[in-house]
Amino acid sequence: MDNIIKEKIRKLKKERNAIILAHVYQRDEVQGIADYIGDSLDLSKKALETKAKVIVFCGVRFMAETSAILNPDKIVLLPERNAGCLLADMVTINQLRKKKAQYPNAVVVSYINTSAAVKAESDICCTSANAVNVVKSLLGKQVLFVPDKNLGSYTASKTDREIGKNLVLWNGYCYVHEKNITKDKIKGLKGLHPRAKVIVHLECNPSVIDLADYVGSTTQMLRYAKISNNKEFIVGTEDGIIYLLSKQNPEKRFYPLNTVCRDMKLINLKSIVLALQNLEHQVIVPEDICIKAKRALDKMLEVCT
Repeated sequence: MDNIIKEKIRKLKKERNAIILAHVYQRDEVQGIADYIGDSLDLSKKALETKAKVIVFCGVRFMAETSAILNPDKIVLLPERNAGCLLADMVTINQLRKKKAQYPNAVVVSYINTSAAVKAESDICCTSANAVNVVKSLLGKQVLFVPDKNLGSYTASKTDREIGKNLVLWNGYCYVHEKNITKDKIKGLKGLHPRAKVIVHLECNPSVIDLADYVGSTTQMLRYAKISNNKEFIVGTEDGIIYLLSKQNPEKRFYPLNTVCRDMKLINLKSIVLALQNLEHQVIVPEDICIKAKRALDKMLEVCT
């Protein structure tokens, strides 16, 4: 049955002049049918390079919004309309405006894991990979960092004291990394696999980061596993990344922590077929929000090219 669906997807892609972008946390079969696999910003950049008219974004809403902001001339589809992000939901426009009123001189740095509307209310965006460089570029200024407190805490620890003390953290977190990945789980797997290197995502709690041999974004974790001479790894992020880790490093072993993002797993092959057939569900960012959000994204790209 899967082969029939995959062939249907390939046919529809050709008819629609479409490409499929899949985040590394997607189901294995979704990553398997994708034209490109990566993190949210890398995929949006890939979309900029393509001549395809339709982008099927297999991820969550904020990612599809970012792709739509950077590619206003293309049709961006999110196969499951309810694929959201609880981290992104932890900061709203009204909440951010109230916090900005408390810190009127602060520069608002919004993690890419935020809605388009929040990006539009921000001064500059960042990703997990470039957060440190973005914040360092704001030396001497107070920074309001939203919404991930763990990424913010890590960023503060990697900057000098003057920058760190001026960093105001939002009390948000990704439940996959904050609640599901714990130091006890890491220690338990380390006991079973003592030779394994521990690699974890920057969104993890500081107590988990303290146990890690390497800390990075999904793209950085993939790169580290590829160049490392080690043959075993305990992987502290969403289990979907194991697909690409194993594909890129067939001679190495990867041990997941059995943690899944429910929203990331909503998309499947059938929903991709429906998206291509019916051009659903199109992600449209209002022009006024798009202009302001793109400004914040462009500023990030200027700092971190």
